[in-house]
Amino acid sequence: MDNSKNREAARQAALHYHSHPKPGKLEIRATKPLANGQDLARAYSPGVAEACIEIQKDPQRAADYTARGNLVAVVSNGSAVLGLGNIGPLAAKPVMEGKAVLFKKFANIDCFDLELNESDPEKLASIICALEPSFGAINLEDIKAPDCFIVEKLCRERMNIPVFHDDQHGTAIVVGAAATNALMLAGKRFEDIKVVSAGGGAAGIACLNMLVKLGVRRENIWLCDIHGLVYAGRTEDMNPQKAAFAQDSSGRSLDDVIDDADFFLGLSGPGALNADMVKKMAPRPVVFALANPNPEIMPDEVRSVAPDAIIATGRSDYPNQVNNVLCFPFIFRGALDVGATEINDAMQIGCIEGIAALARATTSAEAAAAYQGEQLVFGPDYLIPKPFDPRLMGVVATAVAKAAIESGVATRPVDDFAAYKARLDGSVFRSALLMRPVFAAAAQSQRRIVFAEGEDERVLRTAQAIVEEMTDRPILIGRPDVIASQSERAGLTIRPGEHYDIVNPADDARYRDYWETYLKLMARRGVTPDLARVIMRTNTTAIAAIMVHRGDADSLVCGTFGQYLWHLNYVSQVLARDGRKPLGALSLMIMEDEPLFIADTHVHPEPTPEQIMETVMGAAQHVRRFGLTPNIALCSHSQFGNLDIDTGRRMRRALELLALREPDFDYEGEMHTDSALDPELRRRIFPDSRLEGPANVLVFANSDAASGVRNILKMRAGALEVGPILMGMNNRAHIVTPSITARGLLNISALAGTDSEHYGG
Repeated sequence: MDNSKNREAARQAALHYHSHPKPGKLEIRATKPLANGQDLARAYSPGVAEACIEIQKDPQRAADYTARGNLVAVVSNGSAVLGLGNIGPLAAKPVMEGKAVLFKKFANIDCFDLELNESDPEKLASIICALEPSFGAINLEDIKAPDCFIVEKLCRERMNIPVFHDDQHGTAIVVGAAATNALMLAGKRFEDIKVVSAGGGAAGIACLNMLVKLGVRRENIWLCDIHGLVYAGRTEDMNPQKAAFAQDSSGRSLDDVIDDADFFLGLSGPGALNADMVKKMAPRPVVFALANPNPEIMPDEVRSVAPDAIIATGRSDYPNQVNNVLCFPFIFRGALDVGATEINDAMQIGCIEGIAALARATTSAEAAAAYQGEQLVFGPDYLIPKPFDPRLMGVVATAVAKAAIESGVATRPVDDFAAYKARLDGSVFRSALLMRPVFAAAAQSQRRIVFAEGEDERVLRTAQAIVEEMTDRPILIGRPDVIASQSERAGLTIRPGEHYDIVNPADDARYRDYWETYLKLMARRGVTPDLARVIMRTNTTAIAAIMVHRGDADSLVCGTFGQYLWHLNYVSQVLARDGRKPLGALSLMIMEDEPLFIADTHVHPEPTPEQIMETVMGAAQHVRRFGLTPNIALCSHSQFGNLDIDTGRRMRRALELLALREPDFDYEGEMHTDSALDPELRRRIFPDSRLEGPANVLVFANSDAASGVRNILKMRAGALEVGPILMGMNNRAHIVTPSITARGLLNISALAGTDSEHYGG
């Protein structure tokens, strides 16, 4: 009863998901403004004619003036919908909408789903071919075999854009990547293995063809379907695709041919393979039981007779899920970006190599966060990356684009692959493009960055990324055994001494020097020798600050747990000297359109006019570090003197102090935030404003307002934060907040890894 209730609850939840808040999973949005007559004249008649004329003269310009270069059609007649069979085109529409959503989510490719009421494969191909002017590529989906072979062949012959049947080739690519790594772990080679396959459908045949391209000898492949072995002379339920794998054998069943098989590939149905058959396989067998939702054999049953087996399924609740989403968004991304005329073997092999190599690399922090509780370390239970690994876009699409160019099918070749990959990464990691100048500056120096919370997994992943992407030396404060176990659990490859240093508060040769230094700094501020000793044993933020003060580190990062002002207290005690003092906390909020800086979010609850002025000056310096021109608005509830309130008075005085400094950037105030961001509104209220365009820096009169705006942008507008950046400390310290991600810590590390002369204060 409980199971039936759970199934019904899941069914209702799925139906609600598809129907609310509006039916379906897709909508169309305009990418250009249509707010007035001028916009209309450009979007449609007469302005649209100019784009039409240019495309008529040069068809390649369609990629410049229309959405075609980033538009894919998902086409199906609903004759072989996964798990549902021949349900027809209308019932298949939710599946195709879902495929379109995946294109957008994973590769930012726009997609129309087209469900065609045509069962004749040749007529279906003719309809699809007639769509070529509308789309940059075609994704065939859920068309039954052998019709799918006919449709794809005809479309590929007649069309000059990529045509890709994902059920065949997407599955084959992911199987190829998983098989590459599985055989590597098993110590076997493609050219030496015996393959036994169950499933003669489109996906099964495509996988076998891919294995041949990877090196498996055709004579070593034994294909079985619902009627048994595909053997020479068999006539029942045969087609040319199956016949290519026919064996001259007296065997007739899967059980007859499974002996000494190195690799079982299942794309059939539950129960096709059993434990007795697995026993007959070669040592260290590879078993890919990919039938969904119930595999040919359950993993536990395989391990009961072959504990060393390497297993993959099509299910998300077992390791090594063979999921087409690892492939199709990124192979299309690469193909579209170079204007490929087809998706050829070289591009598919490039996709395989990219996916396989990514699994062998260190797991990304984002993937680890999305799959908490799973150990994402290359090995028998981690053959291929997870779908939410954000590195897939850059690695796989770049490999595909490069293969398209080298094989001669690209019409818009890429000249700089490093820049292309950086652009792809920037579309996934929204901070990547804005952070590029910062990382470039950090690459010019080798700084020692000490992390106060060195046992935190986010910090450890950041240390791994620093070693891989930067020139700096991480120093981790924490217990060595905890750091080691955390690193092993996370699958990190960095090692103490070789890649980073550890400061163990319980056992460090510099302990006496540290507590005596702290006592000397704090002796007239109520700190006794005993208290200094305790702090240097237990307070990792204070230890990090002393390290920077003594020159054992160049910059510190702290704050992954605890309250910001608590950390700031110890940072200020030790490092706020020689003209350095905390001026304010600046947060860069990266949104869909333009970045926005917010200050002061943490340091001064109610800043004085002098502190506001210093915050503005510091913010301008830091904005320039990102390659941006500061345009600063001083925000309060008072607007251009209309209210005689405290925030307004402090902002007006700060403006007077700024004028005395004669800064070389634009600023204005005091004003509401809508006036700061809307130039038209600002002109109506205050025509003589010295600020042009929308502000990109908002400085508030108290930290409640600044922090509130920061959090609203994060939680409701989906903004990504870089920061907080602690201004005024000459890059000697940065205090983050507990919500920071490993990617956020890496960004802060890049800031900390910049020499002070490049820093801006």
